[in-house]
Amino acid sequence: MTITKKLTVGVLALQGAFIEHIKHFEGATKNGYSDFEFDFIEVRTEEQLDRCHGLVIPGGESTSISLIAQRTDLLGPLMHYVKSERPIWGTCAGLIFLSTQVENGRPGQQLLGGMNIQVKRNAFGRQLQSFQSDLDFSSFIPSVSDFPTIFIRAPVITSVLSDINGSENVDNEIIHSKNDYENKAPVQILHQLDNGLIVAVRQGTKLGTSFHPELSDDYRFHKWFIDEFITKAV
Repeated sequence: MTITKKLTVGVLALQGAFIEHIKHFEGATKNGYSDFEFDFIEVRTEEQLDRCHGLVIPGGESTSISLIAQRTDLLGPLMHYVKSERPIWGTCAGLIFLSTQVENGRPGQQLLGGMNIQVKRNAFGRQLQSFQSDLDFSSFIPSVSDFPTIFIRAPVITSVLSDINGSENVDNEIIHSKNDYENKAPVQILHQLDNGLIVAVRQGTKLGTSFHPELSDDYRFHKWFIDEFITKAV
């Protein structure tokens, strides 16, 4: 008798494209996972968050996600979840929320402090300047050399912060996370555009992407997250 491992992956459902993420995960895991039983859930409460073996923070508007998390008493549990070292993937606004520092942030904006990076909001301009590009991710996802990436008011990673305690910036436009968590894993730059802008990073169990894989018709990035972060963690 084969015993399957039950795994729950949550998508923070405060705003943004959370339904699209869930549909992509369901599509990515239809075949080839006979040893696992997956449950992909929308996360709006601490109880739902506690069930999750991994979490996705979707795109949307980073300040709004932060404010809604505070208003619904979910900010504290999310910061605790970051400390638990369970896998977290932030896409676009989720990348901002997961970071330690953000340029051109807004008053009252909170950050989870899960990755030792500084990001810049709306780095490519407003929505009319958003774009799609096929990118080569084969250096970290085997055989994926033509992934259709969609950038919408996307952030970019402007700095890797090797020493959080020594990197405090007095610039009032820099928002700092209040989380005392310290991610000790090295920051890996997964992808840079031809102009040098960093759009994908990994730090241990944390993943950040500037783009929206959930808005493409391609499940391969979600499958890689399941294979590399979720099933390996159990």
